[in-house]
Amino acid sequence: MDLLWYQYALIGLIFAWSGFVRTSLGFGGAVLALPFLLLVTNQPLVFLPIIAIHLLIFSSWIAWRGHRQVQQEVSGGASSESNIDWAYLFKALKIMIIPKLIGVVGLLTLPAQVMTSIIFGIVFIYAVGYVLNKPFRSNNQYVDYVLLALGGYVSGTSLIGAPLIVAVFATHVAKEQLRDTLFVLWFILVLIKMVSFLIAGVDLQLIHQLWLLPCAFIGHLVGEKAHRYMLKADTGLFFRVLGAVLMLVSVVGLIHPPG
Repeated sequence: MDLLWYQYALIGLIFAWSGFVRTSLGFGGAVLALPFLLLVTNQPLVFLPIIAIHLLIFSSWIAWRGHRQVQQEVSGGASSESNIDWAYLFKALKIMIIPKLIGVVGLLTLPAQVMTSIIFGIVFIYAVGYVLNKPFRSNNQYVDYVLLALGGYVSGTSLIGAPLIVAVFATHVAKEQLRDTLFVLWFILVLIKMVSFLIAGVDLQLIHQLWLLPCAFIGHLVGEKAHRYMLKADTGLFFRVLGAVLMLVSVVGLIHPPG
């Protein structure tokens, strides 16, 4: 990236925001950060490898910490089940894997401007759901299949399929297992994406990890505190405000595409 100093500063702040959202909510680190990044510079294939590496690092770390906590509870004499719902995780992966691979091919073949428009359009739909306090929900087996397949495809194209996937997982996975189960899923899906990047010869932007990873880590630390707070508090207002901001960003991105 060859940018001005203030653009680098904005990117650092956005990655801190991404780390905060990912850890506090258990999802959304990409979908709630990528639109802002594309307004700084319209280069999805520059940012997606960086986001993917962050996801691999933080998802595995958080899931492992959850596992260690369960082990400590068991060794202390408490009765505790796994922090991950492996059965439903593998069931969902069987549905998602083919659409995921198709989406990966789409990302590597579509022009950047087309991909950017798709991303802003998807984020706008998510944002409307947040503003209306009606996020995606699923209570039907066939709707589950459709949402998981679409989520896998969108995840393959741009790593922002989380809201579709969470809509299904939230109805089938226990609350105390949901976040860690999702993080294992993100790790698997992102690992597939990283392999495709390596095969296609995409620049992984490793030099920028040296300063963007600490930015994301700061957001992660704040997100840990926010997650504990959100487990007890009503987060409806937070999502409505966030949705309004995302709608504005998406509209601006669609009407005046970043150059």
